Amino acid sequence: MLKINENYLKLPGNYLFAEIRNRVNTFKAQNPKANVISLGIGDVTQPLNEEIVNALHKAVDDMSKSETFKGYGPDQGYDFLINEIIANDYNSRGVELESDEIFVSDGAKCDTGNFQEIFGTDNTIAVTDPVYPVYVDTNAMAGRTGEFIDGRWTNVIYMPCTAENDFKPDLPERRADIIYLCSPNNPTGTTLGKEELKKWVDYAIENGSVILYDAAYAAYISDEDIPRTIFEVEGAKKVAVEFRSYSKKAGFTGTRCAYTVVPKELEARTSDGSMVSINKLWARRVSTKFNGVSYIIQRGAAAVYTEEGKRQTADTIRYYMENAAIIREGLKEIGLEVYGGINAPYIWLKTPAGMSSWELFDKLLNEVNVVGTPGSGFGPSGEGYFRLTAFGTRENTLAAVQRIREGLKI
Repeated sequence: MLKINENYLKLPGNYLFAEIRNRVNTFKAQNPKANVISLGIGDVTQPLNEEIVNALHKAVDDMSKSETFKGYGPDQGYDFLINEIIANDYNSRGVELESDEIFVSDGAKCDTGNFQEIFGTDNTIAVTDPVYPVYVDTNAMAGRTGEFIDGRWTNVIYMPCTAENDFKPDLPERRADIIYLCSPNNPTGTTLGKEELKKWVDYAIENGSVILYDAAYAAYISDEDIPRTIFEVEGAKKVAVEFRSYSKKAGFTGTRCAYTVVPKELEARTSDGSMVSINKLWARRVSTKFNGVSYIIQRGAAAVYTEEGKRQTADTIRYYMENAAIIREGLKEIGLEVYGGINAPYIWLKTPAGMSSWELFDKLLNEVNVVGTPGSGFGPSGEGYFRLTAFGTRENTLAAVQRIREGLKI
């Protein structure tokens, strides 16, 4: 008889954002006249900029002519995009990479979720807590996390990030093989400085661990002292993989393009003690399970790096960060404890009056028709916190803040 992967049965309820969507849809069905504003899921609202759109149109025209038509592209991405990535995102920060260390993909969510496949299921994972749910859920699907008991996985090392430690994780108390770090952090909106990252790189080198470093929001960093890439830290190429995305940087949530950096220096051991290149394993996985991002989309992504593309992209990022300031300052004025929103498009707030995360969700949805994300959905240490995003329109951001101020006067 056909059998299933029973690890899927261990997953608690719905995926976080699916649960939010279900609750919001139920509310809308019961209250069809309600004007619901969402500052919950981190989806962008501003359209693709003109430079990107022009590049997409030109690429479509290329596909209409035999002399410029493209079929299957290179598994790892076209050189015209990879070369721009290296020059602009890494050489500009003093980091040297080779073209075959870059893997263009259809999303950082996919890559952060899929990368665990090349590691053995007996490896121990450590995650910051709260954490982006995909890291933990995909390891649970693989059978690496143990049992889910009282809101925690038994085989996961949780590294609490709360106001008490400035939302920055301490080194794990027991050895971790796979370490997930995210800076700027989703959900807390906080960042890790160079010295803080060096601590993690040194730990990984000493313990033979790998750091899976999510830098999807690096474009939102304004503080020059904060690294844009973990590879600015000495030794990081020996122990780290980095995930980057155009979704929030350039509005590609609907067009899908990202990339992952896997240095050739990064190796892991087999059961007999032999060393194996992680770069080669990931290249094999990509060539087997992925046919590449379309030529049209990669041309659009490359347009981000033209001089006009950089200017227009920066304008959009500035728009969202102005939204972040509006949310941050508006909520602080009514006495809420608010974090993030400076080098990241997320605002992380302490729930008022001892409310649980989901109690605040229900209160905002039902009383002022604003949607956010309960902090407990990101892990045990997220309880008592709540996330809002800056990716709404300016009109909706202003309206949502005003509604929250009226509904949560403390």
